[in-house]
Amino acid sequence: MDLELKGKRVLVTGSTRGIGRATAEHFLEEGARVVLTGRGEAELRKVRDELASWHAASDVLCRACDFRSHGDIRALREFITSSWEGLDVLVANVGYGVSVPDPIPEREHVEEVFAQNLHSAIDSAREFFPLVAASKGSIVFVSSIAGVEAFGAPVDYSVAKTAVIAFSKNLARKAADQGVRVNCVAPGNVYFEGGSWDMKLKDDPERVRGIIESTVPMKRFADPAEIADAILFLSSPRASFITGACLIVDGGQTATLY
Repeated sequence: MDLELKGKRVLVTGSTRGIGRATAEHFLEEGARVVLTGRGEAELRKVRDELASWHAASDVLCRACDFRSHGDIRALREFITSSWEGLDVLVANVGYGVSVPDPIPEREHVEEVFAQNLHSAIDSAREFFPLVAASKGSIVFVSSIAGVEAFGAPVDYSVAKTAVIAFSKNLARKAADQGVRVNCVAPGNVYFEGGSWDMKLKDDPERVRGIIESTVPMKRFADPAEIADAILFLSSPRASFITGACLIVDGGQTATLY
């Protein structure tokens, strides 16, 4: 299926590893142009160079950005505007899944988790919505199944991801009359080197394997590429009548009837 993404201008936030990197790679494979972002300049340029060696260098831009900083996000918008004069797709992927087990975490910790998982998404949408609206493009937020059901994930992380879904659905209704589609993807357990599940596996592999085999009907982790495929479809013109949706990609783990 041709996703009709050739030549599209795409920003993927948090794109140096995991879901973000896989999403950037898949957009490039579809002929899109991509801006990579990350907080670490050296790692960001390493990823840019790797992707540029497989695709046209002019199609792969990068810019360091801490999405907890309004100033950084505005500077990124100016960079994209000066480089491409607009934007067709925003993928708000920045997030952080490592938290604490406390039922009511300390305020400072909650604020940090919300800054990385919720406020980064809202601030990105605020800055880039005018560019996406000008091209009648699309926005995809990356949430989590922890935002869909309460099944023991950290409280602050789960609440932040629930809020991302609520923001996505409400924005979709407000944005429709401007020709902008807004959707959300809620991944299940995704494994990649350096990710939170990688750390948990190293700490207690037997316990982690037991959790996955007992809670995920498909009895395995997702690969970041499988989440990226869902993001690309929702971003593409082939999903032209889909807005306000939350697509769960979890191997059957959740049981909610919607």
